Amino acid sequence: MAAVSDRLPTFPWDKLEPYKKTAAAHEDGLVDLSVGTPVDPVPQLIQDALIGAADSPGYPTVWGTPQLRDAITGWLRGRLGASAAGHRNVLPVVGSKELVAWLPTQLGLGAGDKVAYPRLAYPTYEVGARLCGAEAVVYDDPTELDPAGLKLLWLNSPSNPTGKVLGKEELIRIVAWAREHGILVFSDECYLELGWEADPVSVLHDDVCGGSYEGLVAVHSLSKRSNLAGYRAAFVAGDEDVLAELLEIRKHGGMMTPAPVQAAVVAALGDDAHVAEQRGRYAARREALRTALEAHGFRVEHSEASLYLWVTRDEPCWDTVAHLASLGILVAPGDFYGEAGANFVRVAFTATDERVEAAVKRLG
Repeated sequence: MAAVSDRLPTFPWDKLEPYKKTAAAHEDGLVDLSVGTPVDPVPQLIQDALIGAADSPGYPTVWGTPQLRDAITGWLRGRLGASAAGHRNVLPVVGSKELVAWLPTQLGLGAGDKVAYPRLAYPTYEVGARLCGAEAVVYDDPTELDPAGLKLLWLNSPSNPTGKVLGKEELIRIVAWAREHGILVFSDECYLELGWEADPVSVLHDDVCGGSYEGLVAVHSLSKRSNLAGYRAAFVAGDEDVLAELLEIRKHGGMMTPAPVQAAVVAALGDDAHVAEQRGRYAARREALRTALEAHGFRVEHSEASLYLWVTRDEPCWDTVAHLASLGILVAPGDFYGEAGANFVRVAFTATDERVEAAVKRLG
């Protein structure tokens, strides 16, 4: 049983525990800006939809209800500019992390294959490669990679952890290169609706993909935009041949989104008002924390989108973590996301208004 777990890195968040204890000892309590979990209420219309579907005694389908597929395709066309999206271009998944971790395995990748992802990146891309025995490769510019053996290319825009956004022209260039070399592109776009100083564009936008989803799949989640992290509500969209294969595998594996959650997703994707309201909360918290961090001597880099500020004092990240823990503030060390983050920390602005206010006061 240890053979698979031995392939994996140490679970990074365990390393933060001593610093969390230090921060929690602050007289005014812990301000946790590390994980970035939503803390605001689930919008009432979504709760109502979940409750309304609570009497669901039968098995749900892996592909989802027609109503769910209608909601997803409508959102893809209206929000992402993916005008050709139809039911065969969508597949609900049980949270985006599950998809990221198990995708290389479900694609049949293994020894001799390569999985590439950004040099600074969500750790689960590497985990997915390791689980199936493929080689994990990092990049600054994916078009500079050796395409030999490269089977899966992860894009992440807006980026976790940096908040960097890939522009439309850059996406067009990368997609053309990947198609030229027959490389499957999965674009993690879970923060796409949280652009602040940039307007993120999907790889499925007509201008990027030319109206064809061949070789392209986008990953989307409702965890951040709708406060549904606890619902494990996400979906993938794009190349119908890739999704058809994943659908068959996931049917055999029983990877089904619960029926009440499917109903909740329909409600969430059909309402823009709660998204705008939540964006307003995050915008205010972001501005307050950014101002306080800069006044405290931090420099903010990128951070034009997502739910994080990528900041540095030009010192080892664990020194910064310790300093902020002494103020009762817990943040994520940059090396969780790759060696290139060794002098940065990631600061989430997902805490309550009261806790953000407490952090601002301490930084002042």
